[in-house]
Amino acid sequence: MALSLGQKAGWGLADMGVVVFVVVKQLLILTFLTSFLGVPVAIAGLVTTAVLVFDMITDPLVGYLSDRTQSRFGRRAPWMFLGALVMAAGMIGVFAVPTTLALAGTMTWVIGFFGLATIGFTMVAIPYGAQAGEITQDPAERSAMTGWRMGFASIGILIGGAVMPGLAGSMGYANAAMAVTPLIVGAIWLSLWATRNAPRIAQTATVDIRSMFGLVFANRAFMVLVVLYGVMTLAIALITAGLPFAAIYLIVDSGDTAFSGAAKALSTLSLMFAAFVVGSILSQAGWVFASGRMGKVGALVLGLCLYAALLYALYTALPSVNVTAIAGLFVLAGMTNGAYQQIPWAMYPDLMDVTRAQSGAAIEGAFSAIWLFGQKLANAIAPAVLGFILAWAGWQESTGEIVTQSSGALNALQVSITLIPAAILLLGVVGLVAVYRPMAKRVLG
Repeated sequence: MALSLGQKAGWGLADMGVVVFVVVKQLLILTFLTSFLGVPVAIAGLVTTAVLVFDMITDPLVGYLSDRTQSRFGRRAPWMFLGALVMAAGMIGVFAVPTTLALAGTMTWVIGFFGLATIGFTMVAIPYGAQAGEITQDPAERSAMTGWRMGFASIGILIGGAVMPGLAGSMGYANAAMAVTPLIVGAIWLSLWATRNAPRIAQTATVDIRSMFGLVFANRAFMVLVVLYGVMTLAIALITAGLPFAAIYLIVDSGDTAFSGAAKALSTLSLMFAAFVVGSILSQAGWVFASGRMGKVGALVLGLCLYAALLYALYTALPSVNVTAIAGLFVLAGMTNGAYQQIPWAMYPDLMDVTRAQSGAAIEGAFSAIWLFGQKLANAIAPAVLGFILAWAGWQESTGEIVTQSSGALNALQVSITLIPAAILLLGVVGLVAVYRPMAKRVLG
Protein backbone atom coordinates (compact mmCIF):
# COMPACT_ATOMS: atom_id res chain seq x y z
CA MET A 1 0.00 0.00 0.00
CA ALA A 2 1.49 3.31 -1.13
CA LEU A 3 1.89 6.13 1.34
CA SER A 4 -0.18 9.27 0.83
CA LEU A 5 1.46 12.64 0.29
CA GLY A 6 0.36 13.68 3.77
CA GLN A 7 1.97 10.59 5.32
CA LYS A 8 5.26 11.16 3.50
CA ALA A 9 5.37 14.83 4.46
CA GLY A 10 4.11 14.08 7.97
CA TRP A 11 6.85 11.53 8.54
CA GLY A 12 9.45 14.07 7.40
CA LEU A 13 8.10 16.76 9.73
CA ALA A 14 9.52 15.09 12.86
CA ASP A 15 13.06 15.74 11.69
CA MET A 16 12.50 19.47 11.97
CA GLY A 17 12.24 19.06 15.73
CA VAL A 18 15.10 16.57 15.93
CA VAL A 19 17.48 18.71 13.90
CA VAL A 20 16.98 21.80 16.06
CA PHE A 21 18.59 19.90 18.94
CA VAL A 22 21.26 18.37 16.68
CA VAL A 23 22.33 21.81 15.50
CA VAL A 24 22.27 23.23 19.02
CA LYS A 25 24.51 20.49 20.40
CA GLN A 26 26.94 20.71 17.46
CA LEU A 27 26.93 24.46 17.00
CA LEU A 28 26.21 26.24 20.27
CA ILE A 29 27.25 24.18 23.29
CA LEU A 30 31.01 24.28 22.64
CA THR A 31 30.84 28.00 21.95
CA PHE A 32 28.60 28.57 25.00
CA LEU A 33 31.15 26.87 27.25
CA THR A 34 34.20 28.68 25.86
CA SER A 35 32.82 32.10 24.95
CA PHE A 36 30.25 32.68 27.72
CA LEU A 37 31.24 30.46 30.66
CA GLY A 38 35.00 30.90 30.27
CA VAL A 39 35.80 27.18 30.08
CA PRO A 40 39.17 26.46 28.35
CA VAL A 41 38.53 25.24 24.81
CA ALA A 42 40.30 21.87 25.20
CA ILE A 43 38.31 21.06 28.36
CA ALA A 44 35.06 22.18 26.72
CA GLY A 45 35.78 19.94 23.73
CA LEU A 46 36.47 16.95 25.99
CA VAL A 47 33.30 17.53 28.01
CA THR A 48 31.17 17.76 24.88
CA THR A 49 32.75 14.62 23.50
CA ALA A 50 32.31 12.71 26.77
CA VAL A 51 28.57 13.40 26.86
CA LEU A 52 28.14 12.43 23.22
CA VAL A 53 30.05 9.18 23.82
CA PHE A 54 27.64 8.42 26.68
CA ASP A 55 24.81 9.13 24.25
CA MET A 56 26.10 6.41 21.92
CA ILE A 57 25.95 3.81 24.69
CA THR A 58 22.18 4.23 24.95
CA ASP A 59 21.57 3.70 21.21
CA PRO A 60 21.65 -0.12 21.08
CA LEU A 61 19.46 -0.41 24.18
CA VAL A 62 16.76 1.92 22.83
CA GLY A 63 16.88 0.20 19.43
CA TYR A 64 16.46 -3.22 21.05
CA LEU A 65 13.65 -2.10 23.36
CA SER A 66 11.73 -0.28 20.63
CA ASP A 67 11.86 -3.41 18.43
CA ARG A 68 10.28 -5.37 21.29
CA THR A 69 7.74 -2.74 22.40
CA GLN A 70 4.06 -3.62 22.27
CA SER A 71 1.41 -0.90 22.41
CA ARG A 72 -1.78 0.09 20.65
CA PHE A 73 0.15 3.02 19.18
CA GLY A 74 2.79 0.78 17.57
CA ARG A 75 6.39 0.04 18.47
CA ARG A 76 7.90 3.49 17.88
CA ALA A 77 5.35 6.17 18.82
CA PRO A 78 5.54 5.87 22.65
CA TRP A 79 9.30 6.35 22.59
CA MET A 80 9.12 9.38 20.32
CA PHE A 81 6.27 10.99 22.26
CA LEU A 82 8.09 10.89 25.61
CA GLY A 83 11.55 11.44 24.14
CA ALA A 84 10.51 14.79 22.68
CA LEU A 85 9.72 16.10 26.16
CA VAL A 86 12.94 14.76 27.70
CA MET A 87 15.08 16.22 24.90
CA ALA A 88 13.50 19.67 25.12
CA ALA A 89 13.71 19.82 28.93
CA GLY A 90 17.39 18.80 28.87
CA MET A 91 18.23 21.40 26.23
CA ILE A 92 16.70 24.19 28.29
CA GLY A 93 18.55 22.99 31.38
CA VAL A 94 21.94 23.05 29.63
CA PHE A 95 21.73 26.82 29.16
CA ALA A 96 20.05 27.65 32.48
CA VAL A 97 23.30 27.52 34.44
CA PRO A 98 23.09 29.38 37.78
CA THR A 99 25.52 32.28 37.81
CA THR A 100 26.57 31.50 41.38
CA LEU A 101 28.27 28.21 40.50
CA ALA A 102 32.04 27.80 40.38
CA LEU A 103 33.68 26.09 37.41
CA ALA A 104 33.25 22.57 38.84
CA GLY A 105 29.59 23.18 39.60
CA THR A 106 29.01 24.71 36.18
CA MET A 107 30.54 21.70 34.44
CA THR A 108 28.48 19.28 36.55
CA TRP A 109 25.30 21.17 35.71
CA VAL A 110 26.00 21.28 31.98
CA ILE A 111 27.07 17.63 31.81
CA GLY A 112 23.97 16.47 33.69
CA PHE A 113 21.44 18.32 31.56
CA PHE A 114 23.33 17.66 28.34
CA GLY A 115 23.26 13.96 29.17
CA LEU A 116 19.50 14.13 29.84
CA ALA A 117 18.91 15.90 26.52
CA THR A 118 20.88 13.30 24.60
CA ILE A 119 18.88 10.47 26.19
CA GLY A 120 15.71 12.18 24.96
CA PHE A 121 17.28 12.61 21.53
CA THR A 122 18.02 8.88 21.36
CA MET A 123 14.45 8.05 22.39
CA VAL A 124 13.24 10.03 19.38
CA ALA A 125 15.92 9.47 16.76
CA ILE A 126 16.30 5.67 16.95
CA PRO A 127 12.58 4.84 16.57
CA TYR A 128 12.19 7.58 13.98
CA GLY A 129 14.95 6.16 11.80
CA ALA A 130 13.42 2.69 12.18
CA GLN A 131 10.13 3.94 10.74
CA ALA A 132 11.81 4.48 7.36
CA GLY A 133 12.21 0.72 7.03
CA GLU A 134 8.85 -0.05 8.58
CA ILE A 135 6.24 1.98 6.74
CA THR A 136 7.43 1.29 3.18
CA GLN A 137 9.66 -1.15 1.32
CA ASP A 138 9.72 0.84 -1.93
CA PRO A 139 13.20 2.39 -2.58
CA ALA A 140 11.75 5.19 -4.73
CA GLU A 141 9.17 6.00 -2.07
CA ARG A 142 11.93 6.15 0.52
CA SER A 143 13.78 8.71 -1.60
CA ALA A 144 10.65 10.86 -1.74
CA MET A 145 10.10 10.50 2.03
CA THR A 146 13.69 11.46 2.68
CA GLY A 147 13.31 14.49 0.43
CA TRP A 148 10.45 15.69 2.63
CA ARG A 149 12.46 14.84 5.72
CA MET A 150 15.47 16.85 4.65
CA GLY A 151 13.30 19.76 3.55
CA PHE A 152 11.90 19.97 7.06
CA ALA A 153 15.38 19.30 8.48
CA SER A 154 16.58 22.38 6.65
CA ILE A 155 13.96 24.41 8.48
CA GLY A 156 15.24 22.85 11.71
CA ILE A 157 18.77 23.91 10.77
CA LEU A 158 17.47 27.44 10.23
CA ILE A 159 15.78 27.47 13.65
CA GLY A 160 18.74 25.96 15.51
CA GLY A 161 21.48 27.73 13.59
CA ALA A 162 19.98 31.10 12.71
CA VAL A 163 16.90 31.85 14.80
CA MET A 164 18.12 30.52 18.15
CA PRO A 165 21.51 32.29 18.10
CA GLY A 166 19.70 35.52 17.25
CA LEU A 167 17.26 35.01 20.11
CA ALA A 168 20.10 34.07 22.45
CA GLY A 169 21.79 37.38 21.70
CA SER A 170 18.71 39.34 22.74
CA MET A 171 17.11 37.25 25.49
CA GLY A 172 19.80 34.81 26.64
CA TYR A 173 20.43 31.18 25.77
CA ALA A 174 18.00 29.63 28.27
CA ASN A 175 15.10 31.84 27.17
CA ALA A 176 15.93 31.17 23.52
CA ALA A 177 15.83 27.42 24.20
CA MET A 178 12.43 27.81 25.86
CA ALA A 179 11.16 29.82 22.89
CA VAL A 180 11.97 27.09 20.34
CA THR A 181 10.80 24.18 22.54
CA PRO A 182 7.18 24.24 21.22
CA LEU A 183 8.54 23.85 17.69
CA ILE A 184 10.66 20.85 18.71
CA VAL A 185 7.94 18.99 20.59
CA GLY A 186 5.15 20.07 18.26
CA ALA A 187 6.90 18.85 15.10
CA ILE A 188 7.51 15.39 16.57
CA TRP A 189 4.00 15.02 17.97
CA LEU A 190 2.36 16.26 14.75
CA SER A 191 4.43 13.75 12.79
CA LEU A 192 3.16 10.92 14.99
CA TRP A 193 -0.41 12.07 14.38
CA ALA A 194 0.07 12.39 10.60
CA THR A 195 1.49 8.86 10.29
CA ARG A 196 -0.84 7.15 12.77
CA ASN A 197 -2.64 5.25 9.99
CA ALA A 198 0.42 4.56 7.80
CA PRO A 199 1.04 0.90 6.94
CA ARG A 200 3.76 -0.60 9.09
CA ILE A 201 5.46 -3.82 10.06
CA ALA A 202 3.88 -4.38 13.44
CA GLN A 203 5.28 -7.70 14.62
CA THR A 204 7.44 -7.49 17.71
CA ALA A 205 10.98 -8.82 17.35
CA THR A 206 11.50 -12.03 19.32
CA VAL A 207 15.26 -12.53 18.98
CA ASP A 208 17.47 -11.70 21.95
CA ILE A 209 19.71 -8.64 21.91
CA ARG A 210 22.88 -10.55 21.02
CA SER A 211 21.24 -12.30 18.06
CA MET A 212 19.55 -9.08 16.99
CA PHE A 213 22.77 -7.13 16.63
CA GLY A 214 24.52 -10.18 15.22
CA LEU A 215 22.11 -10.00 12.28
CA VAL A 216 22.88 -6.31 11.82
CA PHE A 217 26.65 -6.82 11.89
CA ALA A 218 26.33 -9.69 9.40
CA ASN A 219 24.96 -7.23 6.83
CA ARG A 220 28.37 -6.19 5.56
CA ALA A 221 27.16 -3.63 3.03
CA PHE A 222 25.20 -1.86 5.75
CA MET A 223 28.18 -1.81 8.12
CA VAL A 224 30.43 -0.34 5.41
CA LEU A 225 27.83 2.35 4.77
CA VAL A 226 27.68 3.11 8.51
CA VAL A 227 31.44 3.68 8.57
CA LEU A 228 31.40 5.84 5.45
CA TYR A 229 28.50 7.93 6.69
CA GLY A 230 30.40 8.44 9.94
CA VAL A 231 33.40 9.66 7.92
CA MET A 232 31.20 12.15 6.05
CA THR A 233 29.59 13.29 9.28
CA LEU A 234 32.99 13.98 10.86
CA ALA A 235 33.68 16.47 8.08
CA ILE A 236 30.34 18.21 8.53
CA ALA A 237 30.65 18.20 12.34
CA LEU A 238 34.04 19.94 12.17
CA ILE A 239 32.52 22.67 10.03
CA THR A 240 29.53 23.06 12.34
CA ALA A 241 31.61 23.17 15.52
CA GLY A 242 33.97 25.78 14.06
CA LEU A 243 31.42 27.99 12.34
CA PRO A 244 30.50 30.13 15.40
CA PHE A 245 34.18 30.99 15.83
CA ALA A 246 34.50 31.72 12.11
CA ALA A 247 31.49 34.03 12.19
CA ILE A 248 33.23 36.10 14.86
CA TYR A 249 36.87 36.02 13.75
CA LEU A 250 36.97 35.18 10.00
CA ILE A 251 33.90 36.93 8.58
CA VAL A 252 34.01 40.60 9.53
CA ASP A 253 31.27 42.68 7.92
CA SER A 254 32.62 45.76 6.14
CA GLY A 255 29.19 47.38 6.28
CA ASP A 256 29.01 48.25 2.57
CA THR A 257 27.85 45.04 0.83
CA ALA A 258 24.36 43.92 -0.17
CA PHE A 259 23.77 41.72 2.89
CA SER A 260 25.39 44.01 5.47
CA GLY A 261 22.01 45.09 6.81
CA ALA A 262 20.92 41.49 7.19
CA ALA A 263 24.18 40.62 8.95
CA LYS A 264 23.59 43.40 11.48
CA ALA A 265 19.96 42.37 12.05
CA LEU A 266 20.53 38.62 12.29
CA SER A 267 24.21 38.40 13.33
CA THR A 268 26.77 37.03 10.90
CA LEU A 269 26.31 33.47 12.19
CA SER A 270 22.55 33.57 11.68
CA LEU A 271 22.93 35.02 8.19
CA MET A 272 25.37 32.28 7.17
CA PHE A 273 23.03 29.59 8.44
CA ALA A 274 20.07 31.21 6.71
CA ALA A 275 22.00 31.20 3.42
CA PHE A 276 23.02 27.57 3.99
CA VAL A 277 19.42 26.53 4.61
CA VAL A 278 18.14 28.31 1.50
CA GLY A 279 20.61 26.30 -0.57
CA SER A 280 19.68 23.05 1.17
CA ILE A 281 15.94 23.55 0.64
CA LEU A 282 16.42 24.46 -3.01
CA SER A 283 18.46 21.31 -3.61
CA GLN A 284 16.18 18.63 -2.14
CA ALA A 285 14.05 17.94 -5.22
CA GLY A 286 17.19 18.00 -7.35
CA TRP A 287 18.89 15.29 -5.30
CA VAL A 288 15.74 13.10 -5.42
CA PHE A 289 15.80 13.51 -9.22
CA ALA A 290 19.55 12.82 -9.40
CA SER A 291 19.14 9.68 -7.29
CA GLY A 292 16.53 8.40 -9.74
CA ARG A 293 18.67 9.12 -12.80
CA MET A 294 22.18 8.32 -11.55
CA GLY A 295 21.43 5.91 -8.75
CA LYS A 296 21.77 6.85 -5.10
CA VAL A 297 25.50 6.12 -4.91
CA GLY A 298 26.29 8.10 -8.06
CA ALA A 299 24.29 11.10 -6.89
CA LEU A 300 25.96 11.01 -3.46
CA VAL A 301 29.44 10.86 -4.98
CA LEU A 302 28.63 13.85 -7.17
CA GLY A 303 27.34 15.81 -4.20
CA LEU A 304 30.36 15.08 -2.02
CA CYS A 305 32.82 16.06 -4.76
CA LEU A 306 31.02 19.36 -5.29
CA TYR A 307 31.01 19.90 -1.53
CA ALA A 308 34.79 19.41 -1.33
CA ALA A 309 35.29 21.89 -4.19
CA LEU A 310 33.06 24.40 -2.41
CA LEU A 311 35.07 24.07 0.81
CA TYR A 312 38.28 24.80 -1.09
CA ALA A 313 36.66 27.91 -2.57
CA LEU A 314 35.63 28.96 0.94
CA TYR A 315 39.21 28.46 2.16
CA THR A 316 40.53 30.84 -0.51
CA ALA A 317 37.82 33.42 0.31
CA LEU A 318 38.46 33.56 4.08
CA PRO A 319 39.07 35.70 6.02
CA SER A 320 36.66 38.15 4.43
CA VAL A 321 34.85 41.43 5.03
CA ASN A 322 32.36 40.75 2.20
CA VAL A 323 29.41 39.01 3.86
CA THR A 324 27.50 38.96 0.56
CA ALA A 325 30.16 36.87 -1.19
CA ILE A 326 30.51 34.50 1.76
CA ALA A 327 26.71 34.16 2.05
CA GLY A 328 26.63 33.23 -1.65
CA LEU A 329 29.18 30.49 -1.02
CA PHE A 330 27.08 29.26 1.88
CA VAL A 331 24.03 28.99 -0.40
CA LEU A 332 26.08 26.78 -2.72
CA ALA A 333 27.42 24.83 0.25
CA GLY A 334 23.86 24.19 1.38
CA MET A 335 22.99 22.83 -2.05
CA THR A 336 25.90 20.39 -2.01
CA ASN A 337 25.21 19.49 1.62
CA GLY A 338 21.73 18.41 0.50
CA ALA A 339 23.26 15.25 -0.96
CA TYR A 340 24.90 14.34 2.36
CA GLN A 341 21.68 15.17 4.23
CA GLN A 342 19.30 13.21 2.07
CA ILE A 343 20.77 10.34 0.09
CA PRO A 344 22.42 8.13 2.78
CA TRP A 345 19.16 8.18 4.76
CA ALA A 346 17.36 6.80 1.70
CA MET A 347 20.09 4.18 1.15
CA TYR A 348 20.31 2.38 4.47
CA PRO A 349 16.63 1.28 4.78
CA ASP A 350 17.08 -0.65 1.50
CA LEU A 351 19.71 -2.74 3.30
CA MET A 352 17.32 -3.43 6.20
CA ASP A 353 15.10 -5.22 3.70
CA VAL A 354 17.89 -7.65 2.84
CA THR A 355 18.25 -8.84 6.43
CA ARG A 356 14.48 -9.02 6.95
CA ALA A 357 14.08 -11.12 3.79
CA GLN A 358 16.90 -13.47 4.80
CA SER A 359 16.07 -13.88 8.50
CA GLY A 360 12.41 -12.93 8.87
CA ALA A 361 13.33 -10.65 11.80
CA ALA A 362 11.83 -7.13 11.87
CA ILE A 363 14.68 -5.36 13.66
CA GLU A 364 14.53 -1.90 12.18
CA GLY A 365 15.28 -0.35 15.58
CA ALA A 366 18.55 -2.25 15.83
CA PHE A 367 19.56 -1.08 12.35
CA SER A 368 18.63 2.51 13.23
CA ALA A 369 20.71 2.31 16.43
CA ILE A 370 23.85 1.19 14.61
CA TRP A 371 23.25 3.73 11.84
CA LEU A 372 23.08 6.58 14.31
CA PHE A 373 26.00 5.15 16.29
CA GLY A 374 28.38 5.98 13.44
CA GLN A 375 26.94 9.46 13.06
CA LYS A 376 27.06 10.14 16.79
CA LEU A 377 30.63 8.89 17.08
CA ALA A 378 31.71 11.39 14.46
CA ASN A 379 29.75 14.18 16.14
CA ALA A 380 31.33 13.23 19.46
CA ILE A 381 34.87 13.26 18.11
CA ALA A 382 34.60 16.56 16.23
CA PRO A 383 34.43 18.99 19.20
CA ALA A 384 37.43 17.35 20.86
CA VAL A 385 39.39 17.38 17.59
CA LEU A 386 38.60 21.03 16.95
CA GLY A 387 39.26 21.91 20.60
CA PHE A 388 42.70 20.30 20.56
CA ILE A 389 43.63 21.88 17.21
CA LEU A 390 42.66 25.34 18.44
CA ALA A 391 44.32 24.83 21.83
CA TRP A 392 47.52 23.67 20.12
CA ALA A 393 47.42 26.82 17.97
CA GLY A 394 47.01 29.04 21.04
CA TRP A 395 43.30 29.88 20.95
CA GLN A 396 42.17 32.17 23.79
CA GLU A 397 38.85 31.54 25.59
CA SER A 398 36.64 34.39 26.83
CA THR A 399 33.52 35.15 28.85
CA GLY A 400 31.50 36.96 26.21
CA GLU A 401 33.88 39.52 24.74
CA ILE A 402 35.86 39.20 21.50
CA VAL A 403 39.55 38.72 22.24
CA THR A 404 42.55 39.07 19.95
CA GLN A 405 43.61 35.74 18.45
CA SER A 406 47.03 35.04 16.96
CA SER A 407 47.44 34.58 13.21
CA GLY A 408 48.38 30.94 13.84
CA ALA A 409 45.16 30.31 15.77
CA LEU A 410 43.05 31.95 13.07
CA ASN A 411 44.79 29.94 10.34
CA ALA A 412 44.19 26.73 12.29
CA LEU A 413 40.49 27.59 12.51
CA GLN A 414 40.33 28.37 8.79
CA VAL A 415 41.93 25.05 7.81
CA SER A 416 39.82 23.10 10.32
CA ILE A 417 36.52 24.20 8.73
CA THR A 418 37.57 24.00 5.08
CA LEU A 419 40.55 21.93 3.91
CA ILE A 420 40.40 19.21 6.56
CA PRO A 421 36.66 18.55 6.01
CA ALA A 422 37.19 18.59 2.23
CA ALA A 423 39.87 15.91 2.51
CA ILE A 424 37.62 13.81 4.76
CA LEU A 425 34.73 14.05 2.27
CA LEU A 426 36.98 12.90 -0.58
CA LEU A 427 38.05 9.95 1.56
CA GLY A 428 34.36 9.07 1.84
CA VAL A 429 34.03 9.25 -1.95
CA VAL A 430 36.86 6.74 -2.38
CA GLY A 431 35.17 4.37 0.06
CA LEU A 432 31.81 4.65 -1.68
CA VAL A 433 33.24 3.92 -5.12
CA ALA A 434 35.86 1.30 -4.24
CA VAL A 435 34.24 -0.57 -1.36
CA TYR A 436 30.53 0.09 -0.89
CA ARG A 437 29.25 0.12 -4.48
CA PRO A 438 30.50 -3.39 -5.39
CA MET A 439 29.07 -4.84 -2.16
CA ALA A 440 25.71 -3.11 -2.61
CA LYS A 441 25.39 -4.38 -6.16
CA ARG A 442 25.77 -7.94 -4.98
CA VAL A 443 23.02 -7.74 -2.36
CA LEU A 444 20.62 -5.22 -3.93
CA GLY A 445 21.10 -6.07 -7.59
